[in-house]
Amino acid sequence: MQIRILSADEVRQALSMEQAIEIMGSAFGQYSAGHATVPLRTRLETERGVSLIMPAFLHTSRDLAVKIVSVYDRNSSMGLPTISAMVVALDAETGMPLALINGETLTALRTGAAGGLAARLLSRKNCRTLALFGAGVQAEAQLEAAMQVRDIEKVLLVDPNEQKARELAGLVSNRPGAPRVEIINDPDRAAASADLIITATTSSRPLFDGTLVKPGTHVTGIGSFTPEMQEIDSHLVKKSLVVVDSRQACLAEAGDIIAGGGKIDAEIGEIVNGSHPGRTDDFQTTFFKSVGIAVQDAAVAAAILKSAAVKNLGTSIQL
Repeated sequence: MQIRILSADEVRQALSMEQAIEIMGSAFGQYSAGHATVPLRTRLETERGVSLIMPAFLHTSRDLAVKIVSVYDRNSSMGLPTISAMVVALDAETGMPLALINGETLTALRTGAAGGLAARLLSRKNCRTLALFGAGVQAEAQLEAAMQVRDIEKVLLVDPNEQKARELAGLVSNRPGAPRVEIINDPDRAAASADLIITATTSSRPLFDGTLVKPGTHVTGIGSFTPEMQEIDSHLVKKSLVVVDSRQACLAEAGDIIAGGGKIDAEIGEIVNGSHPGRTDDFQTTFFKSVGIAVQDAAVAAAILKSAAVKNLGTSIQL
């Protein structure tokens, strides 16, 4: 059997953020239309950590993949990443494995693209100031995606790790047409000043006072992924139009929704498909909550594999 192996750098070469955003629209649309099979993610625990197995099959596009993510907190003491991931892309007609893809980079790309899609569909078109909470890999991907869909002129960057914040600010400043980045330590001021807010942290409590958020602001929350984690407070959730990647997943895993007591108005795929209008005026506050679903991985993996074949990326081996 022939299989293509794609590294992190090759994943970046294979697919742009702009392309990934378009692919997310198709993936979420198929999911919300009932044209995808997505079993619940399986948790396999050991005494040292947990591995998550996430399969998905998109019926229309015929994308089939399985992602394995391992979270082992003690790895850092051995000089290893706490989180590791890989995605196996499969042929939907034969079930044969086609590719083994770096999962960390793929996950950052597809998660950023989901936020970019939400910003395109739900934020005001005249958004200029973005408040970004977090300065890690996911925050960088979210910022890149937001800059693809809106003309961001100013970024208010909030992160308790000043070194990480400076590193991200430096990366952003080197891009053509880069927005001005201001690192600030006042979360409430950042939230109150923004047209678009993105949270990409692992916080267990709300990051800012939701009463200060201006009408018409769009908020994307992608950091919290368990019932115990919460980035957005209940006031903001309750006053917003709440859009999620998956009702089932968010009601089970999203602390922002569970603790916030908010009502889910729509899945983002329903807005893509035209069965929900999404934002209806410029004064409406909108909140997109994503915990990540496997259709994202399958769709992006298929696109990466297709591009890699054209660009001759990766290493093909005979197993």
